[in-house]
Amino acid sequence: MVGRAPRHTPVRIDTHQHFWIYNQRDYTWMSDKMDRLRRDYLPAGLAPLLAAVGITGTIAVQARQSLEETAWLLQLADQNPFIRGVVGWVELCSPWVDEQLENFSQHPRLVGVRHIVHDEPDDRFMARDDFLRGLGRLKKFGLTYDLLLFPRHLSLACEVVRQFPDQPFVLDHIAKPFIRTHEVEPWASDLRRLAQFENVCCKLSGMVTEADWRGWQQPDFRPYLDIVLESFGTRRLMAGSDWPVCTLAGSYETVISLTADYLAQLSPSEQDHIWHSNAEKFYRLQA
Repeated sequence: MVGRAPRHTPVRIDTHQHFWIYNQRDYTWMSDKMDRLRRDYLPAGLAPLLAAVGITGTIAVQARQSLEETAWLLQLADQNPFIRGVVGWVELCSPWVDEQLENFSQHPRLVGVRHIVHDEPDDRFMARDDFLRGLGRLKKFGLTYDLLLFPRHLSLACEVVRQFPDQPFVLDHIAKPFIRTHEVEPWASDLRRLAQFENVCCKLSGMVTEADWRGWQQPDFRPYLDIVLESFGTRRLMAGSDWPVCTLAGSYETVISLTADYLAQLSPSEQDHIWHSNAEKFYRLQA
């Protein structure tokens, strides 16, 4: 009797999740209404959630601006094979940014860098000479840059991206449009402008926390997803959960299902691009 061929497990990558060991000093952005986030979130807590929805790998993204956290995330990646890559933090504005990049880039799981731009008091923070200098050093080390922005930053992001045509960028959380109040403009126009730069991708992530946390419905997201899909196409989109932040407004399964249900209108190959091959190419993920 001929045995059955082993079933192929589809590759699906969650390109945006976080880990932390909570303390009040380092996570001041967690307001009182985010009390459920004020505890430890570690790989052991995420692993069963991934298995339940068929996610085979993740990108762990920085949540505090600390060199120690970057080193810790890389250590977690060493210990947990499902962490395919780490988007860490370095002092991009520092004269010693090259030394920091040289040190961290020796680790094969460091795939990119992010700065929490939308929390900077200066809305034109990205236009600072020292920041731009640091941003310009990433290409030498083969690293990507995650754009964490509010809609008001999109216009400046276009100015910045224009200066670095060979630097891969990805927009986190579709730039956090005002889904709660159903506002589309000027977010849509500015997003379309940013999408014209071929070196910019976009993550379908972080949407439920921009909606009504307790009252959102699936149709609330469709106008925004339609604009993002039209703007970036299926070759420059990736899927992400923003776990555990997303749990403020929905379970991990609910958030992944929200994206999966929307993508079901696409062909299987287009869905594969968004679920894994775009991320593998963008972040240069190793097996």
